[in-house]
Amino acid sequence: MPSVAVAGGFKGTQYGSVELKAVYQKYWTIGLGIAIGIHLAILGSYYLVGLLSAEEPPVAHVRILKYSDLGPPPSITTANTPPPISVSAPTAKPTVGAPVPVPDAEVSAEQTIATQTEMSQTLAPISEGAGTEGGVEIQQDIKIDDDAPPADFVAVEKEPVVVKKVEPKYPELAMRAGLEGKVWVKIWVDKEGKPKQVVILKSDAEIFNEPAVEAAKQFIFTPAYMNNGPVSVWVSVPFKFKLADKK
Repeated sequence: MPSVAVAGGFKGTQYGSVELKAVYQKYWTIGLGIAIGIHLAILGSYYLVGLLSAEEPPVAHVRILKYSDLGPPPSITTANTPPPISVSAPTAKPTVGAPVPVPDAEVSAEQTIATQTEMSQTLAPISEGAGTEGGVEIQQDIKIDDDAPPADFVAVEKEPVVVKKVEPKYPELAMRAGLEGKVWVKIWVDKEGKPKQVVILKSDAEIFNEPAVEAAKQFIFTPAYMNNGPVSVWVSVPFKFKLADKK
């Protein structure tokens, strides 16, 4: 029976409550089924994608052989024998050392063959001053002078040490002008410890170069040693020019 609206609300039972109570259980069951179906569909698609992307495991094929299919075992005596090597035969016969027949008309009757004694005397004559039983000639050792300068770096077991040191002469012009400086020279020390060549490496003023070179040429060193023998090397020496009364 429909309700009649009055002041302050509805008179009697509210409209639609009976219908909602009747269909509540139905719609709740349908909604729950739809939710369960959606969840199952999501889970199923996840596992389905995993199964489709998974690689198939390798399959090992095993073949069963019979004893009769293996064949005879290798021989013990010929197991370590290397395989034979085929050598090709020469294409042409060797001609070195092969006797060549000569007609009798071309053979000289005066030609003789030297004996072993004559051949030994010809190939190895006895040196002067030797006895009748033979001797050995000893020649004087040849001294080779190495004129080539050594490398910039030479590995040595014992470095050269200064034995005689000479102070450079202070230039008079630089002394009057009050100039000071430093010169680095490179000395080629030979196998006897003597300077053979002097080269300017760095200089603060060219006026000090000549006195430094002249002083370096008068240095004496102990020779450098490598493998128990003297070797020539380069030695760097600095020369400092400083006035005594100048602070």
